[in-house]
Amino acid sequence: MKDTEEDLIKEDSNNEDLIIDRIIDMYPDEYFLSADGFHDAIIGLDLQSMRLIYSVTKVIEIIMQDPDLSEGDAYEHFEFNIAGSYMGEKTPIWCYDNF
Repeated sequence: MKDTEEDLIKEDSNNEDLIIDRIIDMYPDEYFLSADGFHDAIIGLDLQSMRLIYSVTKVIEIIMQDPDLSEGDAYEHFEFNIAGSYMGEKTPIWCYDNF
């Protein structure tokens, strides 16, 4: 049985079944533009534009795995090198979820 759309926003506790894999399984004919190295930060899909949605909090946590980067450096890297990049109509959506 295929996952429902609500299941897309839930992550397995062991993270073996990535959300991106479930999205691709549900929409095999769609093209998704993903950010390399940040699959663990995907939190959903915008069904109108068929764009992936990423958690900015999770992206920052992934960037901060580099021991040479402070949290401020990680945010700066994200803003200028990731969020600031336009890659066409399938550019991912960045959800600022750290309120």
